[in-house]
Amino acid sequence: MKILLLVPQPFYQERGTPIATRMLVRALCGAGHSVDMLTFHPGDDVAIEGLRIFRTRSLPFVKKIPIGFSFGKLLYDVLLFFKTLNMLRKGSYDVLHAGEESIFFTLFIPRGKRVIVYDMDSSMPDQLLEKWSFLRVVAPVMYGFERLAIRRSDVVLPVCDALAVRVQDYAPELPLCVLEDVAMDLQPSGEPIDDIHKRVPDNTVVAMYVGNLEHYQGIDLLIHSLAELDDCDALRVVFIGGNDEDIERYKDMAETAGVSALCIFLGSRPVADLMLYLEQADILISPRIKGVNTPMKIYSYMGAGKAIITTDIPSHTQVLDENSAVLVAGEPAAFAAGLAILCKDASLRETLGHAARELAEGRHTYGVFKNKLLSVYRQLEADKHEA
Repeated sequence: MKILLLVPQPFYQERGTPIATRMLVRALCGAGHSVDMLTFHPGDDVAIEGLRIFRTRSLPFVKKIPIGFSFGKLLYDVLLFFKTLNMLRKGSYDVLHAGEESIFFTLFIPRGKRVIVYDMDSSMPDQLLEKWSFLRVVAPVMYGFERLAIRRSDVVLPVCDALAVRVQDYAPELPLCVLEDVAMDLQPSGEPIDDIHKRVPDNTVVAMYVGNLEHYQGIDLLIHSLAELDDCDALRVVFIGGNDEDIERYKDMAETAGVSALCIFLGSRPVADLMLYLEQADILISPRIKGVNTPMKIYSYMGAGKAIITTDIPSHTQVLDENSAVLVAGEPAAFAAGLAILCKDASLRETLGHAARELAEGRHTYGVFKNKLLSVYRQLEADKHEA
């Protein structure tokens, strides 16, 4: 099938959504489909047989497109919309595969005979409301557009069970397939990496957080939980990720809370080296306080075979359970209690890490991802021939 894939992201960059997109393209092209990807101007080309990459024009005054919503991303979305119209007019596509907010383009595009696939990585209204609470006055309108876009689709690929429930509420008869992320499969950069154990005292239990330092990630919760710890001097928490401004803010918070000696902020490191860092940890942490879609890093955490502690929100509980992680309430005392248990019980850490890895190897591999995706496309192809 000939597919127009809309990617409202800088592609390729080593961060969650572009990594997942490359995995999707690899599976589709490997099965013989041809993919024309339309994406933002920034990004690096990748060579995959069967893939052609088209880009919007450049916006020189937009120097960087951060994760999440931004004014620069909105401007590129506008360019992406008009480029989409142009490509649909010139090309004959069997499938329009729309990622993230590009699904809303379909509300203003003549449908034609093409199939619309919605790659639902998140809920855009949810994201906007988490960022700007003042938008609650127009929330019904935002969710109304989301409902319309989903109902206009022929099949939806939600990234998690919570989003699948949303789709079923909007359109009970609409075909869907939960297409979960998997651990990042990247070749190490080859650059020297930090030796964590040289930076901490002997017999230290190393806990590690990986990701940006946005508020929803729960870094405030994590730092305040460290202040609640009793009799756990052997613990050190390594933070990987975040920009300079956020790092300084949380260093100040750790200092004020009296736990700066327990915190090591490494800053950003190559995503390709993620597994090399996770292997050095005893405990992996995700203190996220908001959201329903599962962070991609959770699958890498699981694949690393290390003990995991998370908050008990849907982002985590739809993938992990009490047999594969320590799940605690999102408040400092509870998180501190969970950390203390893991810090003191090496046997429990080993048991949980083994269970998490087994779960990842059974349900969250590239092979599982590919089989689910291609089964959807086989059905689309069969429906096309029947028509």
